Formats: sequence, structure tokens, C-alpha cells
Amino acid sequence: MDSQLSATFIAILREELFPALGCTEPISIALAAAKAREVLGVEPVSIVVRCSGNLIKNAKSVFVPNTGGLKGIAASAIAGMIAGDSSRGMQVLAALTDADRARIALLLGKNICSTKILEGEDGLHIILTMRAQNGDSSLVEIIHTHTNISRVERNGETLFFRDFAGTDYKAALTDRSGLSIERIFDFARAADMEPLNDLIAMQIECNKAIAAEGLRNTYGLNIGNAVLEVYGDSVWARIRANAAAGSDARMNGCGMPVVINSGSGNQGMTASLPLILYAESMGSGKDTLYRALVLSNLVTIRIKAEIGRMSAYCGAISASAGAAAGITYLAGGTLAQIEAAIVNTLSDVSGIVCDGAKASCAAKIATGIDAAILAHHLAMRGKVYESGAGLVKDSVEKTIDAIGRLGHVGMKETDAEILRIMLAD
Repeated sequence: MDSQLSATFIAILREELFPALGCTEPISIALAAAKAREVLGVEPVSIVVRCSGNLIKNAKSVFVPNTGGLKGIAASAIAGMIAGDSSRGMQVLAALTDADRARIALLLGKNICSTKILEGEDGLHIILTMRAQNGDSSLVEIIHTHTNISRVERNGETLFFRDFAGTDYKAALTDRSGLSIERIFDFARAADMEPLNDLIAMQIECNKAIAAEGLRNTYGLNIGNAVLEVYGDSVWARIRANAAAGSDARMNGCGMPVVINSGSGNQGMTASLPLILYAESMGSGKDTLYRALVLSNLVTIRIKAEIGRMSAYCGAISASAGAAAGITYLAGGTLAQIEAAIVNTLSDVSGIVCDGAKASCAAKIATGIDAAILAHHLAMRGKVYESGAGLVKDSVEKTIDAIGRLGHVGMKETDAEILRIMLAD
């Protein structure tokens, strides 16, 4: 593989795979608030969070980690303001103390934070403003990706600005145009893994740990344990159960980090945990597992690059297709079989919608991985849905592009209607 393309793939993986605490949308709000507090220099008397509908959808019903069971945008913003250390990135709430939690609860009771919908085409967009007792103010804007701070102001004076007007989320990221399933396969099979060893090792360690926590303790509906109770202890049941259990914990307030993919912890777990469990059952070596994880992660990124950062299309399905590819790789599948596994997964469960981050995400992950397992078995038998079967085209790349169009263009009104229904209660 061309050395420049290989370097680009490594850069993409380092850009997309990193540890985050809790659901990424409320944490992004908390990050903006932490930065605004640093700029303001004092505790504010008011906070206004303007954010895109997708942010509201995903922050509305999920627990904010380390806050003692709080939910919602106001809790996220106030917790971030109290944490006050933006250098922690997506682990900004990791160091909250009991005293901090008491302060957050007090300020929530004083209603210092208000939320407004930020109109526009950008799926991920936050403009957070703070005002102090003496009239000083600060503003922080995040757009396109969860950590992409694009504007910082103090008392109306611009301290930092990077213009993203008229761009999509990929403008904030390394060029993804070189991603194709064949190139991803070649990279995963032949590239030197040393530059990625620390990253993949962290993904394995963090994601296995939160899955174990989700199986060990009570979070949400305990979908992971329910899968084991219903389907037994086969490797295929454990694959589904562990990924679901990680989401059980993450969606319901667990304070452990997850290595995310494409801005989502659920996608990061879905793309990795099935491979980790399957490799253990197969006795696969470390190098083989690492290469399979690189493949799964990059396939997930390839699909999400077409759909967009946030959509009404459930991101766990993109990651399930990545998992199908990775499982097939571990089983010794060819490029054609890996492509078939991706197509088979996308043909099956691409109708699952994202109606916000919450406990039922764990069940959607279990469903997506179930589809990935079936897709893998069909692919290993040389079976793949033919071109013209729904959204299936005559190549894996065209099929991914079709799914991307569905998620990015076709589901825009679905996304808006989901938000209207969610806010109607």
C-alpha cells in the first residue's frame, strides 16, 4: 500500500478512536461549558445552550456520568462548568467530586441554564454562552465533531475562530476519500501494526472493562444479561451480550471510559467487542485480532463518512457492518466474503432509527450484532444479496453510498419528526 495512504489511515484511526466518558453528546456540551468557564474566569449566573436538534435528541434522556444520576442538557452544561478543565477533552467529567455533585444539584435548582434549538443544517452544533454577575460574558462554539471548538469569545471579543461556514463535518477531519473496503482490507492485512498498538490495546482494555461492569451490575434493563438468559452461553450469545452490556452501563451513568468510533461509544463497542470475544473463542493471536479490529473500525468509519456524524440512521448498524467484516476476517474470510458480510448486514437492519441516546440503545446493538452474525455466516457460504435487492447495488462501495444517501439525505425529515415527537411530551 502507498505509504501516504497508509499514513492517512493511521491518522484517521487516531482521530476517531479515543476514550470518552458517557454519551458523547452531553459530554460535548460539558466540554463547551468547561471551556466557557475557563474563559469567563468565574462561576456564571446564567448559561444559555443553543444546540442542534440532534444534540437535543441525544442529550435529552441519557444519564450524565459522575453526576449522581442526573440527565439532560442543563445537567451536562452545569457539570462541565463545575468540572472546568477542558484539557480533559471527552473525559471532562471524570474528576467530579461529591462536593461538585452537590453544587451541580444546587445550581440546577436555581434554573441558571436554559436551552434553545439552534436552527440549521449542521447535525452537531453547539453555541454556549455564559454571563457573570458583573456582566462579563464568554462564548464557545463546537461544530461538526464533538471536540471541534471553532470559536471562543470573551465579552464579545474573538479569541479564537476557525470558519466552517458551508462545510460538512468532514471539513474538520482528515480526508476520508481514500477509504474503500479493498484498501481497508489491504491495510489491515499488510500494514505495520506498531504505530497503532497502543490505540487498539486501549480499545480492547476499556471496552472489555465496561462490558464486564455492565454484566456485573444493574444498569438500565440489563439487556446484556437478558441476552445470556434467553440465548445461553454460546460464543454468539456472548458476543451480543457483552456489547449490549457495555451500552447498558454507558447509557445509564457508569463512570468508566469507552474508546469511541466516529464520535460514538456505542459504535466503538459494537465495532470492537464482538471481535474480541470471537477471537478469544477461536484462539486467535494478538496480531490477528489487532488487524481485525483495524478492519472493523475503518469499515465503520467508511460507512459513517457517507451517513454523516449524526442522523436518524442508527449508528450501531454502521458499526455492526464493521463487526461483520471483522468477524469474517478472523474466520479467514476473503475480501469478497468480507464485502458480502458488509452488504448482508446493511441489507438487513438499515431501517433502525436513532431516537436519541438511552437505555434501549443496548437492545439495538444486540439486534445489529445478531444481523452481523447472520451476515457473516451467509458470506462464508458464498451468499450475498444481489444487486437490485432494495438498496443493494452491484458493488459494496455503491451499496455503502446508497445507505449513506438514505441516512444523510433521505432521513432528514425523519430526524426532524423524531425530535418533534420526543419534545411533544
